[in-house]
Amino acid sequence: MSVHIRPARAFDSGPMARLINAIVARGGPTATHPPMMADELLDWMALSTVWHLAERAGDVLGFQWVEPHPDLPATTCEIATFVAPETQGIGIGASLFDFTRKAAKTAGFTHIHARVRASNAGGLIYYQSRGFERLSPRGDPASGRPPVQSIAMTYRL
Repeated sequence: MSVHIRPARAFDSGPMARLINAIVARGGPTATHPPMMADELLDWMALSTVWHLAERAGDVLGFQWVEPHPDLPATTCEIATFVAPETQGIGIGASLFDFTRKAAKTAGFTHIHARVRASNAGGLIYYQSRGFERLSPRGDPASGRPPVQSIAMTYRL
């Protein structure tokens, strides 16, 4: 059965939150910490209309979004990608990015910014394979914890 990519909707927030929590529970290298609640995702979804979801037979396999960020120029959006660990490496992230890239351009953005933890080798490979260029490593303040090194990357639309 094939993977279907579609815009994410409010009713997807529960399965999407469960996916993030499953990634974190497995020790996934994400800056998000459990428990992620569906209403938190709904708040994020209100910030941008560019949200895409990958599903197969009704199961959420991954999702991606871009949104403006106050520390970036108005023509640059920030991206976040989450793919179920058991489905990584089969093209879900690539399919999501095809849709997200086009939607970001249509929304008027000229660049997509990614911030990836330096320890997230898979994330770095993913964004580089999409054509993102490394800008520089920098500290990533995490509330109440020591800084975590992250890599800033950019993609020109």
